[in-house]
Amino acid sequence: MMICLTAKLLDEGFSFVLHLLNDSVDLLGQNLGRFKLSGLAPSAKNYSEILDPTVKVKDGKHVIFCKKNASDLRKLIDKISEIKSIVVIDDEADYASPNAKVNKGEKTRINELIGDILGSTGTYIGVTATPARLDLNNTFQNDSHLWVDFPPHRAYTGQNVFFPIDDSGRYDFSLKLLPDQGDDPKYARQALLRFLVNVAYLNNYVNRSEENYSILVHTSGKKVDHKADWDTIHRTLAILSDDHSERYESYAREIWNHCQSRYADAEPNSLTQYVLNNISRSSIIVLNSERDWNNYGSSATKPTSLFTVIIGGNIVSRGVTLDNLLSMFFTRDVKHKIQQDTYIQRARMFGSRGDYLRFFELTIPEQLYLDWHRCFVFHRLALDAIRDRLGSLVWLSDKRISAVAGSSIDRSTVDLDRGEMAFQLFDYDREIDNIVAGPSSSFEKMEELASVIGDQAFPPYLRRYVLKMCQSRQRYVAFHPSTSIAGYKDGPDIDKQKIERGRGFMGRSDLQRTEFPDAIHHFKVYRNLEGRARLFYKFDGSIQFIKNIIHDTGV
Repeated sequence: MMICLTAKLLDEGFSFVLHLLNDSVDLLGQNLGRFKLSGLAPSAKNYSEILDPTVKVKDGKHVIFCKKNASDLRKLIDKISEIKSIVVIDDEADYASPNAKVNKGEKTRINELIGDILGSTGTYIGVTATPARLDLNNTFQNDSHLWVDFPPHRAYTGQNVFFPIDDSGRYDFSLKLLPDQGDDPKYARQALLRFLVNVAYLNNYVNRSEENYSILVHTSGKKVDHKADWDTIHRTLAILSDDHSERYESYAREIWNHCQSRYADAEPNSLTQYVLNNISRSSIIVLNSERDWNNYGSSATKPTSLFTVIIGGNIVSRGVTLDNLLSMFFTRDVKHKIQQDTYIQRARMFGSRGDYLRFFELTIPEQLYLDWHRCFVFHRLALDAIRDRLGSLVWLSDKRISAVAGSSIDRSTVDLDRGEMAFQLFDYDREIDNIVAGPSSSFEKMEELASVIGDQAFPPYLRRYVLKMCQSRQRYVAFHPSTSIAGYKDGPDIDKQKIERGRGFMGRSDLQRTEFPDAIHHFKVYRNLEGRARLFYKFDGSIQFIKNIIHDTGV
């Protein structure tokens, strides 16, 4: 997509296209290499290749790559300061580029430097899978109405595979849920042994030629935890490499048992022997910092050992593709709120896993998986709003999940609604209350109400969301009789004409607990004296809706 976008910009007459990437040498090399292999003319270059005074950039066409690093950006600015109409394509745009000091009247360094590059004539194109931070931060005055949804390619396995919205309990991969308490080393050891067995089966029964694979052990991010996980992995591999070890036989038996229980069509003795014969072809890569990426080079992203173990925390959370990643092991639950954007980007198992998806294994504490799953449920609802282009975008959070880091939310233009969503105004019709009081099921009432008030007032994405969340459980959805706000007390936080109220409308009495004891999703229409009305939706829980009101029409 990035290559084609760049080619189109060049065809349209833009002469200087600058790609900004996260501050990772490995990511820079990975992307620059793909551009060069594409045959794009002009050939893409690293920014350092144009810094020499003899290199002229004011004439001709140029495709330049640069890391979002303050020192690199300053050097680049000195070289290109006189160039007009620069196009900046910002990869992972929600990372480093937003202004985390937006509420202090200051700018973070990277945000300021990118602004200097754009000047008054530049064009900014942000590319990200998690646009909430850009929207709520108003990064470079972006307008969500102009966003373009780029679908994944057909071979991509993403959120619908690893975090399915239905509750069938069936997965296209192997999901191992761990207890939420305790860090028993046996869980890491067992995950490693299952990984060895899966590699053995793939190379003996599936692949035409032998391939290398990796397992990612994702820790809390603290170096002390990296060391603990390294000890477990290293000790296990060392025992398997020494047939005189006291535990060698028990570990070999454990491998044999995994072979027998997992693969009925395979000979467990031969698979076990394959693992034991090749265990010396293993490597452990510990990633604590950017320096580690540089030292390990391509072996961190494309495994060069048959059994490659990558241990790391936040450094592996963004941007870089891990080829032939066969297993992920998450060692610890998160004791504080998790950020949607961070954890969505942390889904390193996403990618072209089609050829070996059924052999992929995710081992993770149960609560963390459930929180992560909700991250993607919230994310789907927000993206559906973007795709349907209906009203201002809404981002969801709750007591365990935050939409983005609080420091990045531009509180001068962002409204925090505690658990309520409201949509476009419409003319009140008595048929609305006839539908609510009628005999139809809750799901039927959604469509009947939408046919009366229209998609702008009752967005299709919300109806789809509720249907997917509830499946066949009609009792989870409640429609309440409409209420006039004519008698509501006037005050600075209420606008009766627009039917808006700072603290929201749907209180406990409006939810009719006695009549709808199991309801989670509540719908209610509020109307004013002028005959205008607005539909409100409330998720009965601790959920919070956040929206950027700078682009809201207010109609």
